[in-house]
Amino acid sequence: MEELNKELLVRAEKTATTLINILKERSITLALAESCTAGMVSALLAGIPGASAVLWGSFVTYTKEAKVSMLGIEEKVPETFGVVSEQTARAMAEGALRKSSAGISAAVTGLAGPSGDGSNVPVGTVWTAAVLRNGEITAKKHYFTGERNEVRISAGIAVLEMIINLLTKT
Repeated sequence: MEELNKELLVRAEKTATTLINILKERSITLALAESCTAGMVSALLAGIPGASAVLWGSFVTYTKEAKVSMLGIEEKVPETFGVVSEQTARAMAEGALRKSSAGISAAVTGLAGPSGDGSNVPVGTVWTAAVLRNGEITAKKHYFTGERNEVRISAGIAVLEMIINLLTKT
């Protein structure tokens, strides 16, 4: 495994700590739906003391079939728009919220590399989405560079920052 960028890891830990504190302050629990990060976002959060008070859990849905069966998303969504798409990220976040008792959920789907999946989506493309129980939803497309696990950590940071922004916007 490639040596990971230490600055990236420090940033990930700080962002996870910030999110855990915000979730605790607001008494909100979080559910995650992870694809390209394969549980890494949950692991980042679980590494912070007190995470058990706010981390409901995570669905690791690496394949299209897992997204459909575990999150209950319609099969036509990834088939029509692609697994790495805004529509799939939104459906994943909404599915995680439906399947949990959490107050907010978030999803991440993308291509970490080193090679693509045969689609026209470039390696390093990631979509994140977050949805509140009140129905407010946001999604964003990202392009990351670096080795496979640097892309995965960057994607994890992006989804954590998205949740923070959704919870703290005025």
